[in-house]
Parts: sequence; C-alpha cells; structure tokens
Amino acid sequence: MAERDNNRRGKGRDRDETPEFADRLVAINRVSKTVKGGKRFGFAALVVVGDQKGRVGFGKGKAKEVPEAIRKATEQAKRQMIRVQLREGRTLHHDMEGRHGAGRVVMRTAPQGTGIIAGGPMRAVFEMLGIQDVVAKSIGSQNPYNMIRATLDGLRKEASPRSVAQRRGKKVADILPKQNNVDQQSDVAHNAPVAEATADA
Repeated sequence: MAERDNNRRGKGRDRDETPEFADRLVAINRVSKTVKGGKRFGFAALVVVGDQKGRVGFGKGKAKEVPEAIRKATEQAKRQMIRVQLREGRTLHHDMEGRHGAGRVVMRTAPQGTGIIAGGPMRAVFEMLGIQDVVAKSIGSQNPYNMIRATLDGLRKEASPRSVAQRRGKKVADILPKQNNVDQQSDVAHNAPVAEATADA
C-alpha cells in the first residue's frame, strides 16, 4: 500500500513538472535593509513567463537567496497572465502604444521575416508571448519594471478584427480595410491603355 502511494505521488510530481510555460529572467538587483545591527542583504528578481502561444505575464520576488527570489517571481507571473490575440500567430494585429508612469513604448506590426526588433525587457515579453515579427521602441523610462508594465498595457489594448466585428455586430470583411481591392483596380486601369497600345502597334 505504501509503495502504491509513493508511485501515485511520483506520478503527480512528474505531471506538475512538465514545462507548460517558459520563463525569462529580465533583471536581478541586490537590495539591502538597514537594521539595528547593520545591513541585511537580499535579492529582487524580475521574471517574464509565457506559453509562447499568446499568453504572457510578469512577476517580481524578493528573498535572501537568488533562486528563491526567482521562484517567487515566477509564481507571481503565472498568477497574473494575460492573453493576447496574434495575427497569423506571429505578429500584432495593429500598431499600438502603451504607458505606465514615465514608461512609454510604441509597438508596430511587421511583415514576415522582420524578427523581433526591441530592447531587452520588451524583447523578453515578445519572446515569451510567441511573437515572431514586431518593431518596438521605448521612448520613456528605461526602468525595466516600467518598460514591461507599459508593454503589457499596450498589449491589453489590442483587438482582433473578429472581436471588433462581434462587438459591432458586423462581418469581419466589413471591418477590414478595402484598400487592397482599390489598389488592384487602379493597377488594372493603369495597365489597360498600355496593353491596347501594344496591341495596335
């Protein structure tokens, strides 16, 4: 009976250890607290966690040892994850801007093959989110905490054409711009005289 219980515990432990989320350590700082006898030193960790399929979150943790601080930050990040809808599973649906305090970031959608063009903390968020093509720039505070919060603030504002169409009671085709059709018609109109001239010649 005892062996069966141990086997059950072992199986449950293996199931919990399956890596569902990936994590990235963004920053780690040594902090000190002044007390009567002197100073007590500890560590503060900033971690970004995501499933690389549209979910991402960040957390911070403090402890006397680095591994414990990272563990606390990772657990907090998993508790406060957000879901972001991606276009074709690789980039953003539209350009957006995010703010938090003095932090301000600008994120733009990019064609396939562009890659992730962004700074350190923002790059960690995009990689854990699963974005493959994006152009981003931080034009505010360079504090990694503010940069990540501003990035998540911008990502929360994103809306896919499907969600906008459902909210407005329309079809997705009515929401998307018809500029491609106009460009195709203009190209045909410009090329038609040239084709007629060559035929007469």
